[in-house]
Amino acid sequence: MKVRQQGFTLVEIAVVLVIIGLLLGGILKGQELINSAKVKNVIGDFRNTATYIYAYQDRFRALPGDDAGVANRLTGAVRATTGGTSGNGRIDGAWNSTTATDETVLFWQHVRLANLASGDSRNPGAEGVVIADWVPRNAFSGRIGITSTSPLTGWGGSFFICQENLAGTFARQVDIAMDDGLPNTGTVRLLSGGAAVAQADLNDATVYTVCAAY
Repeated sequence: MKVRQQGFTLVEIAVVLVIIGLLLGGILKGQELINSAKVKNVIGDFRNTATYIYAYQDRFRALPGDDAGVANRLTGAVRATTGGTSGNGRIDGAWNSTTATDETVLFWQHVRLANLASGDSRNPGAEGVVIADWVPRNAFSGRIGITSTSPLTGWGGSFFICQENLAGTFARQVDIAMDDGLPNTGTVRLLSGGAAVAQADLNDATVYTVCAAY
């Protein structure tokens, strides 16, 4: 007796391909939605950090991090002794400083103790505290920081908020949403190695630091 071997019909193969296509489309769309949500979180972090400053100023008539009288206002707060002169109206120090006594680091303790921001409000110089973990992170696991010192020569502003670890495609989306969409002009700038990124050099896969001037 002859055994008939029966394979898939063209219709069955077409159905399988359609199902695979739908699954892939759903996965890609889901990833797109996740990335879009992360970009919105980054934008929210810029705006929230600026709000912390204004709210703290309104309540204490001083800048968080730079507040010379913070130890008398907030229990457990530490007055900055490096990075600048306390009470001079500036949040001095590098935005990504790892020095526990810098104004730019203690900024986060002050706004946390004032119940403006969530997070660990311990002294960043306390035993067991790792500053890299203690400071806030964005949705892409990059550090969020603030300083009154311009990260770029000639770029004006009262203070600058920076976030790192943003791929070019996401950094561009942030710039478009908050500014002019150009990496080296306006109130939002893209940095690589501490230098401004030109439009012609912007690469979607390259990781950048994005800073906003206020």
